[in-house]
Amino acid sequence: MEKTERTARSYVLFIGIGLGAGLLSGLFGVGGGTVIVPLLTIVARFEHRLAAGTSLAAIVPIATVGVISYAARGSVAWIPALILAAAAVVGAQFGTWLLARLPVNVLRWAFVVFLAVVIVGLFFVIPSRGAHLVLTVWSTLGLIATGLVTGLLSGLLGVGGGVIIVPTLMLGFGASDLVAKGTSLLMMIPTAVSGTFGNLRRRNVDLPAAACIGVAACTTTALGAWLASLIDPLAGNVLFALFVVFIAVQMALKALRSPDAGREGSAAPR
Repeated sequence: MEKTERTARSYVLFIGIGLGAGLLSGLFGVGGGTVIVPLLTIVARFEHRLAAGTSLAAIVPIATVGVISYAARGSVAWIPALILAAAAVVGAQFGTWLLARLPVNVLRWAFVVFLAVVIVGLFFVIPSRGAHLVLTVWSTLGLIATGLVTGLLSGLLGVGGGVIIVPTLMLGFGASDLVAKGTSLLMMIPTAVSGTFGNLRRRNVDLPAAACIGVAACTTTALGAWLASLIDPLAGNVLFALFVVFIAVQMALKALRSPDAGREGSAAPR
């Protein structure tokens, strides 16, 4: 779909994408890009870079409403989120630098394996709703490492941070599921803003589409966050595991369809 081609159907489509992305964002603490990007590319016929840039711009209001919703319940760890965001910005720069130097397909399969471990772990560790993220020297270093890895994978593979941050905070740092989701959404805002400015300079953002998706998503993000607070932690883990399975399948399909899939060890195109 070209940016100049706008019909009533186009805006209805953008609104529908936003409603779904907002609900998932509030429910799972993710940005919603895992839904927005494929729908924009498959249904709306956006070129991938334009879809990714538009998605990132839409994530800014989505994550903001999500943070407000979780903060109202005291489920945001503010300082840890800022530590994660700062480290992720650095990691993303390193990831984009490595993008032209590493076999991306190998990294995709490694990420699928990581997600498989996450899925298994979600059934063994049930977070306590009363657990908080306590800052110590070791946990701070762990947050920095987590942020760097998240940014690195974002720069290399274009994956959102929520699918990494949420399970890591629950399984690795003992945070409750709600705190993990609220903190993940807060961490996304500065990184999404930074990335959007860069995409605007490269004209990789469809602002009308991003605004339509973002505004529509804001109407369901709070609903998703409210549902997350009502769902039992075990049931929440099961739902999140199913969502992670969806992401893993997407990543595996990308790896299988890659031109380098049959050339093991081949370098990514420069």
